[in-house]
Amino acid sequence: MYKILKAEFLADNIFLMEIEAPRVAKSCEPGQFIIAKIDENGERIPLTISDYDRERGMVQIVVQIIGASTKKMSELKTGDYLEDFVGPLGCPSDLVTDDIEDVKKKKILFVAGGLGTAPVYPQVKWLHEHGIAADVIVGAKTKDLVILEKEMQEVAGNLYITTDDGSYGRGGMVTDTIKYLVNDLGKKYDHCVAIGPMIMMKFVCLLTKELGIHTIVSVNPIMVDGTGMCGACRVQVGNEVKFACVDGPEFDGHLVDFDQAMKRQQMYKTQEGRAMLALTEGATHKNGGCGCGGDK
Repeated sequence: MYKILKAEFLADNIFLMEIEAPRVAKSCEPGQFIIAKIDENGERIPLTISDYDRERGMVQIVVQIIGASTKKMSELKTGDYLEDFVGPLGCPSDLVTDDIEDVKKKKILFVAGGLGTAPVYPQVKWLHEHGIAADVIVGAKTKDLVILEKEMQEVAGNLYITTDDGSYGRGGMVTDTIKYLVNDLGKKYDHCVAIGPMIMMKFVCLLTKELGIHTIVSVNPIMVDGTGMCGACRVQVGNEVKFACVDGPEFDGHLVDFDQAMKRQQMYKTQEGRAMLALTEGATHKNGGCGCGGDK
């Protein structure tokens, strides 16, 4: 059993948890993920590590409510327990494993979209702790969905907040801010890390390819089982087939076939929708009158 040390909502349908997991905290690195399970009958949920503290034995996760399992998890409080909390899984970020002197020579830009801010944060924090300042763009649909702004401000070289509706920070898409930094401010970047919705990463990569900026993306949104057995996170990277959970979750964004990955991602939404209906409607959800097929 794994004790929840802290549980709080960061925004509508997005919550943060700090979990007591000393063995995971001891060996995890930025870019990796864990698999959590609420109880013995619960679904295995792959979640990217958003922070950790080795001395406290704490691992932090940020979760968006998507289906029945994440809804149940959001109802847990400080002092409650998770049945399983397995990790670290996946490969650490290249910035963590590459020679530190080579990393120090790079001009680095992070682009975080929505929940992608959570996995971006530990990478930026790690660089900050090693004396490397990176620029960070954090994008959200609206002001109320901006998360971890204070934490990111403390570790980023420069932080640029953007909102699609212009309610906070710069208005427009994250790609607009990339163009502003490069074209208007004359900034030059050697390396970009983009993490967020698949469609956001696709368009960031199209732009950075034009600008000649090497770009890494994290394909964690398409993971399901997290062990390589289910095949859900199959992704085409150049001429190779990779699996995000065991080969990644980070890959060269200019080689990822985003259109194929997004089609595979859509395959699982119906299942999530049915699980959520079954949870919220209880015994009334049995005849398929809503058109979803009921329990079939």
